[in-house]
Amino acid sequence: MAVLQKTLPATWYTSDKYHKLERKAVFLRSWFFLGTVNKFKTGQAVGYEIAQVKLTARGEDLAGEITVRVFFDQNGEEVQSHQTRSGLVFTTISSDAPSFNEFFPGLEELLESYDFKKLPHRRKLHYTGKYNWKTMIDGFQECLHCQYCHPGLSKLYPTETYHVVNHQNWSRHYSDPKFEDDGLFLYFFPNTTLNLYNGGMSSFRACPSPEVGVSRMEFDYYNDNSADEFEVYYKFVREVADEDGNFEPSQRDWGFPLSANRPQDGDGSA
Repeated sequence: MAVLQKTLPATWYTSDKYHKLERKAVFLRSWFFLGTVNKFKTGQAVGYEIAQVKLTARGEDLAGEITVRVFFDQNGEEVQSHQTRSGLVFTTISSDAPSFNEFFPGLEELLESYDFKKLPHRRKLHYTGKYNWKTMIDGFQECLHCQYCHPGLSKLYPTETYHVVNHQNWSRHYSDPKFEDDGLFLYFFPNTTLNLYNGGMSSFRACPSPEVGVSRMEFDYYNDNSADEFEVYYKFVREVADEDGNFEPSQRDWGFPLSANRPQDGDGSA
């Protein structure tokens, strides 16, 4: 039996050919976390662009409960979406995607243990990153850098007991597997996350742009504390995100001769 590679070749971070292939083979067949129901006010339109597909999500008040529906901007047709009983909203961007539970088996059951409806949406933040979208996801998933690059986070969640459990198309991160209720850290393949800790919740989407080495980062922040307490929370979680942003120069490594001219030598890099 052939030994599987544990990391992607460098060309997957720099090649336009692979970038286009990802859109067709991955993004058009996936589900994406948009936010909690509290992000979507009744009658208010919230725009998204995922892999160059533009969408609009709208909240509707049905018998006192917010229900979110998602539509293609191009033709106004409704997109296949899913709202968990715990209050999270997911969408597809193509009819090629399977059902939610087929794509994320077991996720709904985990989420039922949490009530995300109690956290108001407080702030959103978008900016451009000069790296392939997978660069940010790699950093989130491995966290080998956490003790060195995230000193504040490492004090709250020691990396010595850090552990990741992979499921089909989603992962759960544990600071200490003995204490499952100590925060909730989730990765939703291919490009979204959810982090519930330190009194609030944040999420990000690493969205691919038409250019292989550029991504659009989209963050949402939820918190039920006072304005001053929220700012303390926001400062902390933004500090962690900004520390991750310091990895931006790593994208330039793929353009060096070793990676560009001998991509086979970059097969162990990620």
